[in-house]
Amino acid sequence: MFIISFTYTKSASEIDPLLTAHRQYLQEHFASGSFVMSGRKVPRNGGIILVDAMERADVEAIMQEDPYFIGDVATYEITEFVPSMTAEILSSFQPVKQN
Repeated sequence: MFIISFTYTKSASEIDPLLTAHRQYLQEHFASGSFVMSGRKVPRNGGIILVDAMERADVEAIMQEDPYFIGDVATYEITEFVPSMTAEILSSFQPVKQN
């Protein structure tokens, strides 16, 4: 699992024209099963995307498709993590057994 955290580097007047394309990008990756959850940060200075992928290179490739990335209106941070506990609703994401 990966977390993509992005932070806007431009004004809302530069970000908002890309919003429709960004939402379409999100919908495509939810439909493919890559994205698990997404949402904006509070305050609205960026967003978070949870990604179900095996390799960091896959996440980097997906991230580079984001209209915000292409439009150079945000910076990105990718964090890999291994779920060790999950809520029942997320049981399809198997926790790693701890020794």
